[in-house]
Amino acid sequence: MTSRRYPGWVRYSGVGLELAGATAGLALIGYWVDGRFDTRPWGVVIGAIIGLVGGLYNLVRESLAAVREAQADDRNARDDAPSKERGKDGE
Repeated sequence: MTSRRYPGWVRYSGVGLELAGATAGLALIGYWVDGRFDTRPWGVVIGAIIGLVGGLYNLVRESLAAVREAQADDRNARDDAPSKERGKDGE
């Protein structure tokens, strides 16, 4: 088993902030584009949509990685359990 630097919940706790940051950042870029090219409100709308799509993609990707990691931990725990029980019985 490999040692981890942080528990899983700590590593995945920032995913929501990444979603909000991507949305806000691209909306701000859209706001700048609107001011520069006088395209109100389309720059902000398109920037927010692109930020949401990118942030949700990252959220789903990280969530699936967490699920895979949890399933692997469960499999490892199940595989280790019978060997521990055999050691207790003396067989």
